[in-house]
Order: sequence, then structure tokens, then C-alpha cells
Amino acid sequence: MAQPHAVEVLLRPAVELYTVAVCASAAVVCVVAPWSLALNPLLGFGSALAFGAFGAIRLRDAWAILRYRRNIRRLPRYVMTSRDVPVSQHRLFIGRGFRWEQRHTHRLVQTYRPEFRRYTEPTAFYRMARRLEERLEFAPSPLSKLARVLAWDSPLNPARPLPPVGGLPRLHGIEPHEVDVTLPLGERVGHTLVLGTTRVGKTRLAELFITQDIRRKAGGEHEVVIVFDPKGDADLLKRMYVEARRAGREGEFYVFHLGWPDISARYNAVGRFGRISEVATRIAGQLSGEGNSAAFREFAWRFVNIIARALVELGQRPDYMLIQRHVVNIDGLFIEYAQQFFAKTEPKAWEIIVQLEGRLNDKTIPRHMVGREKRVVALEQYLSQTRTYDPVLDGLRSAVRYDRTYFDKIVASLLPLLEKLTTGKIAQLLAPNYSDLADPRPIFDWMQIIRKRAVVYVGLDALSDAEVAAAVGNSMFSDLVSVAGHIYKHGIDDGLPGAAANTKVPINVHADEFNELMGDEFIPLINKGGGAGMQVTAYTQTLSDIEARIGNRAKAGQVIGNFNNLFMLRVRETATAELLTRQLPKVEVYTTTLVSGATDSSDIHGPTDFTSNAQDRISTSSVPLIEPAHVVGLPKGQCFALIEGGNLWKIRMPLPAPDPDEVMPRDLQQLAGSMRQHYAEAGEWWESNGQPGLQDDDALPRDLAEDAQPATADVQDGEARP
Repeated sequence: MAQPHAVEVLLRPAVELYTVAVCASAAVVCVVAPWSLALNPLLGFGSALAFGAFGAIRLRDAWAILRYRRNIRRLPRYVMTSRDVPVSQHRLFIGRGFRWEQRHTHRLVQTYRPEFRRYTEPTAFYRMARRLEERLEFAPSPLSKLARVLAWDSPLNPARPLPPVGGLPRLHGIEPHEVDVTLPLGERVGHTLVLGTTRVGKTRLAELFITQDIRRKAGGEHEVVIVFDPKGDADLLKRMYVEARRAGREGEFYVFHLGWPDISARYNAVGRFGRISEVATRIAGQLSGEGNSAAFREFAWRFVNIIARALVELGQRPDYMLIQRHVVNIDGLFIEYAQQFFAKTEPKAWEIIVQLEGRLNDKTIPRHMVGREKRVVALEQYLSQTRTYDPVLDGLRSAVRYDRTYFDKIVASLLPLLEKLTTGKIAQLLAPNYSDLADPRPIFDWMQIIRKRAVVYVGLDALSDAEVAAAVGNSMFSDLVSVAGHIYKHGIDDGLPGAAANTKVPINVHADEFNELMGDEFIPLINKGGGAGMQVTAYTQTLSDIEARIGNRAKAGQVIGNFNNLFMLRVRETATAELLTRQLPKVEVYTTTLVSGATDSSDIHGPTDFTSNAQDRISTSSVPLIEPAHVVGLPKGQCFALIEGGNLWKIRMPLPAPDPDEVMPRDLQQLAGSMRQHYAEAGEWWESNGQPGLQDDDALPRDLAEDAQPATADVQDGEARP
């Protein structure tokens, strides 16, 4: 015999309240007038307890129904200050939620049935209050006050407006029993992808993760935190500094911001490398490689590689300024390197070169060398007559042998990129002068950051110049890949006394809008960086953004395939939502159908004229665990998470509550305020708009100016005073 199916129906009247009322009345009668029930006082008191116990059980059942119906329309507020965020040494706190199972799909399907519409849609009183609020907005004073009362956000308001988060509260309200959702830290090495459209809570989730990463200690030492913020979020910068200060790490807090070079730390994107060819890769990798541009990019790579090799042999650290100078005029580098080379190998060779230079005139200079310096021509003639071999010298020689006009055309695609990276004050950030001891702005590289367990905020000012932001971001990613390879082989303390090859620390890399920063070098970072302790958390809007950036669907799939943890907030692209829904199984849901009918009797002389029957039929149907439409309908601050080997969780993040102990240095306060103002109004970043101190070197805080000495600050009148 088939077992009967128990169909759960929570969208119904709370009929248990009738039983509660009867039990309460009977208990009162048993206590007040036991004689009316033929009971003595002792038995009356015992009966009252029995009625009370049964009534309490039914009241609990009724409260579950009422709470479920309330959560379907409006979720309770979930607020948490930054100080209250739990920090564990083993797990990453995400928010509150529940593991999504078959029963939740069944409940969600029920909410779309027409007979339950009155439980899921706003009440008539609520709709009337919203219409009055709209109509009375510009009414005279007494009526406008009524509009403000209707819009009063308080539990005492029976027509309280819903929070401005949109979406469908039912997606989370179908489970009244929430738990704290956490992710084991061991799973973060598999990297995390956060997808969500604009203004739905990606940055809030990032703040939650970054807060814990800054405050967490691994083996008694803090973890490395690196945040890439292309657009420049002032609240994110403030949160990072406040948490670093709260954790006692303000001395290891670095701000690199292309839009505010006067108070930014400095970074040489091509100054550190494991192999010299990485310099050319980081620069030429920003050039287009499609179609006919591929040949020009390969030539640019070779040319930059020749310059970088020569600079290293001369004992100079490559940077964008030096490379641009020698791209424009390769003759000077050729002469300088030849002088050093011949001084070591053939001291008398230079006398012969000077004699050859004196014999040159316009008629004796070869056609392809027209426009070059005479000393360059003399060097070329000398090298062609001798068997001197040096790979760097031969590379420089091959570069100067190109026709000058032809050479300028070939490097035409390289020069605009170098101009963008070496124009104005940005050049001081990307090509720092290491010998200028008067400049208080610190210079950092990734190995130094990792060894110091530092916290770095990288603001790339992509709203002002997306190409420069992408170029610098790509170079930083490429540098991180090189550092990860070095750490994987030698550990972070390579070259230091007592270094061990297996010494690694968690390196938390948060890349907001990472589609604007990524290139081919991002793939090995997430593919192989986990062995060096890299834990990448990438935030973007759609899958199409990744594909459009890379330009190849297969490579975009390769990037997505390397993220083991997926957080899906509200998205507007169906293909992006299907990245989650297609990985989930189908489940069986139960539906009830009421069937009634009447049948006439064929025997006109019989005692029965007709027969009737009524049935409740239970059927099952196979449906996806969640649909793409459910992802599109998520409220702000909520997400579906596929974590820990494919377990689906429904999560909501806590809303931020004001924290009184959030103090920043004066110049960082000005920077954050200016970021809010300029980025919101799309203004010119170099106009201070009456805010003094933005370009004042004296406003630089001591804890950011002095790289090795953390500063202390006294909080007075709401400001941090060194």
C-alpha cells in the first residue's frame, strides 16, 4: 500500500488560535469557577494547567504560521556594526541564511498559486497608504504631515513602508529559522566569484570579507590584504583604514590612488621581476593583439625587452619613464651601453669608433641610417667589421638599423600607452625616484607587502581614465603572478637568514570590477596562485563582462571554471543567472488538486437519480531547485551561494550600522569626501572645489609617510591628531 503524502501548507489562516482561545477560556473557568464543571479547587487547578499546556503548544504552532506569513511580506531587520562582525580563525562569516532544499522549492512554488495571493501581496490598507502618501506629498501642511506619518519607518506604523531593497521577500521568508552562514577558510584557496548587478550589495559583501581578513591572525600573525578598487569607493577606503587602525595595523596600511597622487604611495609596476622578459610582457600585454595588431604588439614586446635588458646591464631599474625615453630615442641607450661594454672588453675600440665618426658625412652615411647620430653610425660600422658578440649589444644594434621612419611607424602603438602612464603626477607614482629622500611617500612592491603582512588599497580611478587604470591593474596582476611563482618555489623569506622554502601566508586579493583589470595574466593567478597562498575574491556584474574583456569565450570559461565558490546576487542577464541554476538538480514538488463531479443515473426507474464525488488528488512534478527568475528577483543585500562542494545556501548580509569609533586621518577624510563628491558628480578631479589640503604635502599623515615606523594617534574632537 502506498504511503500517504504529507503536503505542507503554511499559507493559511492560523486556525490554531481558535484552540488557543478555547483552552484559555477553559483554564480561566477551571481556576475561577471549578464548581461549574463539578470539580474541586485542586482538580480545577490541575485541569487549568493541562488546558494551559495544550494551549501553549497550539499557540506555538499558530505563531509559526503568523511569522511565516509576516516574513513572506517583510523580513525582520538585520543590522550589525563593524565592531560586531565575528572573526574566526577557521571560518569566514557571510551572513544569516539557510541551506536551500526541496521543501523550500515546494514552499516557493506555493506562493505563486492564485489562492495564496492574499498572503503574499501587500494588503489593501498598505496600498491605500502608499497612494495617499504620493498624493499628499505636495499638499498643504496638515495633509503633508499625514503623508509623513504614513511614511514613518517604525514598527508602530501599521502601514509601514517596505525597505528600499526591492525584489521578492518571499525568497528568504520561506524559511523562518535562520542560522549564521560561514565558509571554511580552507575553501578560500579555491577562489571566490561574486556576481551581481550595480548597487545590489557587492561592495557591502566585500567590506564584510575585508573586515575579517584585516582583523584575522593566521598562526599568530596577520594576513595580507590587497584590494583593487577601479572606480574608487570612499566608504570602502574608510572601512579599510578603520579596521586596520582597530587591529593595530595602521603602520602597515598603504593607499595607492592614481587620482590623488600627492597622498598616494608609489609603486614601480615593472621594477621587480623574476625574469627580465616580464617587463616587456607587462607593457606590451596592454596592446591589442587582434588582427594586424598582433605583429605590431610582438615587435613592441621585442623592442621593450631589448631596452629592459640594456637597462639592467647598466645597473638601472626599469620604469615607465626610462622605457619611454629610450623608445623615443634608442640612440642614447645604444651609445651608453656600448661605452660600458667596450670599456670592459676592448678599451682601445672607442678610439677607432671616434675616428670612424670623424670621417662620416652626408654622403657616406647609409640610407637606412639617415637621421641617426654619427656616433651610432660609427658604432654600426665598427661592429660590422669585427666579430664582437654580445646579446644585448646585438639587440640594440638591430633596433638602430631600422629605417627611422619605418621604426616610428612600428612603435606608434606603444608610444600612446607610455604617454598615458608617464604624463603629469602619475609618472611620480609609477616611476618613483628611489634616490629622492625628501619625498615622504613610501615606495612598495608586492614582496615587501607580503613580508610585512600589510594592507593595501589600490584605487585606479577608472572613471577618469579607464585605459590607464586597466594598464596599471594588469601590470600589478602580472607582478603578483611573478611573486606567487617565487613564493611557491622559495617561500616568502627567500634570501633572509633562516628562510624556509615552505613558508607561506594567506594573501587575500579582493578585485572589485575585476573584468576591467584582468588580462591573460589573470588566468595563471587563479589557476596556480593557490599553491603560494593566493586567495582571490573577484567581483563583477555579468559573465558577458568577462568575455568582452578577454575576447574569447573559451578563455572566459577557463576563468570561471577556476572559481570554486560562487555568490550570486541580483543579476539582470539570464545567462549569468544560469551559471548558478544549471549546476543545480531538479526536485519533486507536491501539488494538490480538488476534483468534484456528478454523474446521472441511467436507470430512470431506480431510486438514485445521480451520484457525486469529491476528491483531493496529490500529484508530483519535477522542477528546478531554483529558476533564473528567482535570481533576477533577489532583494538588495541577498544572494544565493554555491559553496563547500556545491551546497546551495540562501543568505542575506547584515545592514551596516553606524559605529562611533570610526576616525580617519584628516587628509584621508578629505580624500574620501572628495572621492564621494567627484565620482558622484563626474567632476574634474584636479579641482579642489574649495577643499584645502588636497594638494598639500604637509597634510600627509605620519603613519603613511613613514614606511617603517607606525604612528600613534590621539582622538580629539572627532579627528586623529598625530
